Amino acid sequence: MRQIPLAIGPAPLATFDAFLPGAHPGNAAALAHLRGLATQPGMPVYLWGASGTGKTHLLRALTGSVQGEGGRAGWFDAATPVPWPFDAAWSLVVFDGCDGFDSERQQAAFALMIDALSHGAQVAAAASVPPVDLSLRDDLRTRLAWGHVFALEPLGEADARAALRREADRRGIFLSDEVMAYLLTRFSRDLKHLMALLERLDEFALAEHRAVTVPLLKRMFEEEGAAL
Repeated sequence: MRQIPLAIGPAPLATFDAFLPGAHPGNAAALAHLRGLATQPGMPVYLWGASGTGKTHLLRALTGSVQGEGGRAGWFDAATPVPWPFDAAWSLVVFDGCDGFDSERQQAAFALMIDALSHGAQVAAAASVPPVDLSLRDDLRTRLAWGHVFALEPLGEADARAALRREADRRGIFLSDEVMAYLLTRFSRDLKHLMALLERLDEFALAEHRAVTVPLLKRMFEEEGAAL
């Protein structure tokens, strides 16, 4: 019987330092801008890009930094139940995945954004498309585009390799060049996907009491019924 490992490893923190911008100037610009907002709020900021480019990571890093400075924050996404009342103690309001808001949440987000801005709170939002392409009510879409807009780009192979190596080192996993090449040539370089895959591989290797190898990776997918 396979031993099920306990989840005792530390979870990766969503911090600014843990975000890897890669060679993309837009990613670096977004990172620098959000770092500044953590201590000196400004105009609303909107991040957009494909899944895995780090939008939620940066929003969580901003939230953590604001809270680290003694501030409070409200976080809202498509799964957050309405109503969304504003708390005057908040210094930050975040809308994550706002392209997934239904009509009820769009109305709630618009009202909340007006309240937040009138009280001088920082507003930060993210979605997969630029503001002009959002399928939202006009007044909300206009306000989301009002401030600073940053497009996040996916990492290239070298940067994805560095991110994988860093996370593997954090977990105490040795990833050979063969395993790294297998992961990066057969799977999406979407960091969200790669990190989830590494977590599954780590748990599988612990349960099997084996080192991480390509054969072990293949067997993991065979047992999961996944097609390689």
